[in-house]
This record gives sequence, C-alpha cells and structure tokens, in this order.
Amino acid sequence: MSTASSPKKIITLRSSDGETFQIEESAACVSQTIKHMIEDDCADNVIPLPNVTGPTLARVVTYLNRHGRDPAAGPSSKEEEEDLKSFDADFGNVDQAILYDLMLAGNYLSINGLIELVAQKVVDMIHGKSPEQIRQLFGIKNDFTPEVEAEVRRENAWAYEDPEVPGETSG
Repeated sequence: MSTASSPKKIITLRSSDGETFQIEESAACVSQTIKHMIEDDCADNVIPLPNVTGPTLARVVTYLNRHGRDPAAGPSSKEEEEDLKSFDADFGNVDQAILYDLMLAGNYLSINGLIELVAQKVVDMIHGKSPEQIRQLFGIKNDFTPEVEAEVRRENAWAYEDPEVPGETSG
C-alpha cells in the first residue's frame, strides 16, 4: 500500500481583466459554478470568469483556499473550526465597495458561504440604524416627499420602533 498521496489537481481561473489564479480543485469546487464547469469538462486549461475582476478574484481564491477542505483529510478539529471563524471575521472587515464586489462574485460563482458571510457583515453594519442613517451609509437618496414618508411611517410603524424599548418609535 502506497503512503504517497495522489497529486492534487490544479485549476486555473482567469478574471475579466486577464489575471490568472491557480487553485486546488477541491478548493475551487466550493464554488458550485466552477464545480459544474469541471464536472461538465469545461475546464480544460483555464476557466474564464468574465464577471469577476482580478482583485476580487484574488480575495475569492483566498476564501476558497481556506474553506475548500480535501474530503480525504477527514473531519475538521475544533481548533480548525475556530481558526476558520477567525479568518471569516477578518475577511469581512473590508470597505463597502469590496463587500459589494464579493457579494456579486459569490452570487455569480454560487459560493453560499461567501454570500452568507458578506450578507451578515451588511446586517451588522445596518443593525440598530435608522432609515436615514442607512441611506447615508449606502449613499441612497431619499426620493420620498415628506408627506409620502410620513404615510409610510404611519403604515409601517412597527419598522420604526426602537428594538431596545418596546412600543417606542424612533425618528
């Protein structure tokens, strides 16, 4: 019986701006899109990813490398799980433009864990903020007239309640 492990298959990904990244197949297959391309033999030499730029793909590859475990390695230890949680917490600490690009890339590449990570970061950013603060945070123009906004607030008073003090409304 041989103790040498079989060579790991390397996949090459090409971004929309021509940057290439090499990644182990087991890590690349965290992306359902890439996994299907490999299964359908669409990954002969290079997998083109026309909807993902080089800087974003570099971050995605980092994410995939950390989350793509080789099934032959067996179950992960508590220490590995804690290390991954720490990695995820740090990975999400980027500016809004990068979060937006990661969300689009995660969606395009069908990487559910990445989508969940970025979505949670956005939830954390807006938690406890008023609609006005959220508009300011994301640069959203308020296109309601004061009358329409007042009507929306009346019809949806529950959404404007302060979660810390039941029954009180903010605004």
